[in-house]
Amino acid sequence: MMNKLYKIKTKRTQFILMVSLLMISLYSCVPTQNAIRNENKIVPENFNSKISDSLNSAKINWKNFFSDTNLTALIDTALVNNQELNIISQQINRAKNEIGIRKGEYLPFVNMYAGSEFEKVGEFTRNGAVERNLNIRENEEFPEPLPNFSVGLAASWELDVWKKLRNGKKAATLEYLSSIEGKNFMVTNLVAEIASSYYELQALDNQLVIINENLDIQQNALKMVKLQKEAARATQLAVRRFEAEVYKNQSNQFKIQQQIVETENKINFLIGHYPKKIPRDSENFISKKIDTIFTGIPSQLLANRPDIRQAEYELQASKLNVAIAKANFYPSIGIKAGVGLEAFKPKFLTHTPESLLYSLVGDVVGPLINRNAIKATYKNANTKQLQAVFEYEKSILNGFMEVSNELSNISNLKKSYHLKEQQVNALTESIDLSLQLFRSARIEYTEVLFVQREALDSKLEIVETKRDQLLANVKLYQTLGGGWE
Repeated sequence: MMNKLYKIKTKRTQFILMVSLLMISLYSCVPTQNAIRNENKIVPENFNSKISDSLNSAKINWKNFFSDTNLTALIDTALVNNQELNIISQQINRAKNEIGIRKGEYLPFVNMYAGSEFEKVGEFTRNGAVERNLNIRENEEFPEPLPNFSVGLAASWELDVWKKLRNGKKAATLEYLSSIEGKNFMVTNLVAEIASSYYELQALDNQLVIINENLDIQQNALKMVKLQKEAARATQLAVRRFEAEVYKNQSNQFKIQQQIVETENKINFLIGHYPKKIPRDSENFISKKIDTIFTGIPSQLLANRPDIRQAEYELQASKLNVAIAKANFYPSIGIKAGVGLEAFKPKFLTHTPESLLYSLVGDVVGPLINRNAIKATYKNANTKQLQAVFEYEKSILNGFMEVSNELSNISNLKKSYHLKEQQVNALTESIDLSLQLFRSARIEYTEVLFVQREALDSKLEIVETKRDQLLANVKLYQTLGGGWE
């Protein structure tokens, strides 16, 4: 008896030793990689060398950031109807379902089965000879054909020793979180695009009003020149030049009207509507107040900007994918078990233990020869992880640069607007002066034309500058990470 136990222990020890040596040899075959570069999260302490505090306008909800009720109504509609946003929402659902798939992979699989079969074997075979010469019971031969009925449970479970399956579930979770941030980033872009298009539309409305007002001035000047010609104080050339200027601005009317239609349709597309008039209040556009935006500190970009958070989640997922790819070099350990009832007649299924059957199997399977595909997958995972590091650092650098650019843009636009205001005032006064001087024949008609043209251009430019100021504020709000909450 002691010798028998000794032999069993010896065989068990030999088996464990053999498995250990196999695992060590497999581990030693894992290709070495260069040290993975860690991501750099360090950013400057402030923007544009200006001292800033933690107060950040990105934390303001877009409904509170935009005071125009028409604009907020458009954004509300877009967040429900925008097709691109609805498409990415379905992608998020797919990513969420992927978590369930990965979770199920490391949990035991249990299946229920029930079946029946009939078998007729040849008499001159081993099984046929056995059935021919043996009885099921005394004086009861094997039925021909032989039926078989079974019912039971079968289970299989891969032991996640190397955490490959758990890491797969974690990676799927990170991909899901990344897709959510991708949607948030799209929301910020959508909010900014609608707001920018809305301000563009208001600017076009004001430019159309300015052209109409200027046309009235030019038509009055044309009447005066015609009267001057009748009095022999002006020539037909002057009349034709003034007429040409009127025609030019009438043509510009239709150009702006077309731009208005296209801008309205752009907004309608973003909100998921067919072409219709966009409700808006374009009065007092020039006097619209430009709100101050607080930038906070640069490090807040890492938490506020969805694109940076998306890149961070993708980086974390790529690190787990490296671990998953590395685990493919190691053997997988599986357990299979089954329990059930089996008999050649259904009424015997309840006769236990005679009809009882069960099994328990454990196996270890690992790659041994031709591991090139596994090595290539592992190397690709490392390469993708390094790529994700660069993408993450790029998103941080890009975010900082965008904020810095918009801060400079806002500052320069503010200075430019004040100068253009003075230019508009000066040229507006010059229109009346030039007409008075022309009536008294103290200047040529060409000077009147030049003054009117310059005044019109300056008024259109100041509208554009006001528009650019509003767009810059929207852009800064977006680059800080605002608009998705």
